This record gives sequence, C-alpha cells and structure tokens, in this order.
Amino acid sequence: MIPSLIETLKTTPRHIIVTEPTPLVRLNRLSDHLKVDLWIKRDDVAGPSFGGNKSRQLEYYFGAALAAKADTVLITGAVQSNFVRLAAAIAAQLGIEAVLQLEHRVDTVSEFYKTSGNVLLSQMLGAKIIYYPLGEDESGADEALYDEARKLKKQGKRPYVIPLGMNKPPLGALGYVNCAIEITEQVGKNKFDEVVIGSGSGASHIGMTAGIKHFSPNTKVIGSCVRREKTLQKKRLEALTPLFNTMIGTNVLEPSDLYLWDGALAPGYGEMGQHAAQAMKTLARFEGQIVDPVYTAKVFACITERCRAGIIVQGQKVLFIHSGGLGALFAYQNEIAKII
Repeated sequence: MIPSLIETLKTTPRHIIVTEPTPLVRLNRLSDHLKVDLWIKRDDVAGPSFGGNKSRQLEYYFGAALAAKADTVLITGAVQSNFVRLAAAIAAQLGIEAVLQLEHRVDTVSEFYKTSGNVLLSQMLGAKIIYYPLGEDESGADEALYDEARKLKKQGKRPYVIPLGMNKPPLGALGYVNCAIEITEQVGKNKFDEVVIGSGSGASHIGMTAGIKHFSPNTKVIGSCVRREKTLQKKRLEALTPLFNTMIGTNVLEPSDLYLWDGALAPGYGEMGQHAAQAMKTLARFEGQIVDPVYTAKVFACITERCRAGIIVQGQKVLFIHSGGLGALFAYQNEIAKII
C-alpha cells in the first residue's frame, strides 16, 4: 500500500465508532441459485441506531469536529437520510448538539415518508430538524447549512459542518479505505472478483475503490447508482477524485478506476422500481436479509441483474456491501406492501 495513504489514515483525526469488524458472511442459498460465490459484508450493523455505512464516514467527520472542540454538528441530507440520523445518534453519544437539514428530494405525499423512519428516529435522538426545498445538486443546501453555522457562531456556539457538496475533500471516504483493509484481512488469499457498493455521495465508493485497488488489485469495484444516472454520477466522481488525491497527498485514484451501473436507479432517487423490489424479495426469501428500497436494494439488484445478463459469470466470487438503510424502511411501508 502506498505510504501516503497509510500516513493519512494514521494521522487524520478519527473518533472510533465501528469498534469491531463487521461480519463477512457467505449467502449459501443465493450462491446456489445464481451459480456464483456470493458474500455479504454486514455494514448494516455498523454503529448505533440501526447502524449503516455512514458510521465509517462519520468517524472522520466527528474526529475533525472533536479536534475543533465543536459543540454542535450540522449535516444535510434527504428527508429519510441515514447519514443525518447516524450523525444525530453519534452526537447524542458525545453529548453535543446536532442540527439536521432535511432536503425535499423525493416527490411523495406519503405521511409515513415525512414522519416515520429516520425522521422519527432523529427526533427520538434529540436532534434539531430544519428543512431545505432542494437537494445538493442544486448547490444551495451546503451553503444554507453554513449560513446556519454562522448564526450559531454569533450565539457563541462552536459549530462544525459536515458537507455533501463536490467542492470539499471527501473526508468520509477514509472510512471505506479502512473497510477495504478490513475485507482483505477477513477474506485472506482467496480474493473477490467483484465488490458491489452503492454510489450516491460517492465517498464510500471512492474509499472502497482506493483501498481495494492497492490491497486486491485484481478485484473490480462496481458502484450501483442510487442518486443520479451514471453520466451525472461519473461527473461527480471525477470532481471528487482529485480532491481525494490531494487529501491523500498522491494520485491514488484515476477516474478510470471508478465503475458505475445504474440499471436499478429508475424511477429515481428515493423511489422503488421493479429491479429494487425484486431484489428486496429475493434477498429476504432466500437468505432472511432485509434491504431498503432507496439504497441497498438497488445495490443488490446490480448483482442479480448482471448475473442474469451473464456479465457476472458462473463461479465468480462477488461481495455485496450491505450499507444499511433499515432506519428508513418503515417510511416506505405502503410501497413495500404492494410488492410482497
């Protein structure tokens, strides 16, 4: 592994949240069904309050916040964001305040979407909730958060903003470099042919790709698009890659290292399409594992659909990164009821 990446992991402030390696489990029945060697990385159990992959990212954001002696963290995300819910949970553990800006990214009239799931959990965790009418792609959400932070500073607070925009280094990506190290240690010499992970903000995808590239260079990392179609997601990753490299201090990644698939994205972010619905049922009924319709169902669908298309060939060893999202599950109970 290149020295600058090791040094960055060692020297960047980090608040440990994921205290043990998350389970790496073979999916026996689905391996037989799909005729591949299929495994699941259980990052859905990482961290508090229903857990999830953002726990790994938040280790570095809270590390920076604590180093700055912050007494308040601010974060923006969709109404049913797992990221903001986990930020609220970790802030509660540390005894600092959390301000969650919820963006109206999903066009829905469901009362459950607006009040249940992660919204309810965030309220239980004592977070302050504010709202923003658009998503981060419209560029104003981060700035609105910084405006809120400036107001808090005038009140004598010490705020720390966790950004989502493309103009800040993806600090949370370091959490998934660590995850890649963890996977390679768990799997030993019998490496994976493919690792499939969600690609939304892009931090987990970038970090996983950087780590796998240097620990298991023959393994391909595929990002399943959950937020935007792959042409737009590629532009996002191309903007974040040099920021990541600058943060590390060397050219760890090239944009050509980052592979995308968007076959289960439709009908759009926060909405459940045919492939995601089928993936939810398949994983539940073959393996007793639950995924959510926003992220993880669309990631698992990347595997099943590419197996059916013959892109993943028989006998290949494939890893599904279960990033969590179960806090949002009951916000979609009307939609899920229709497909079961």
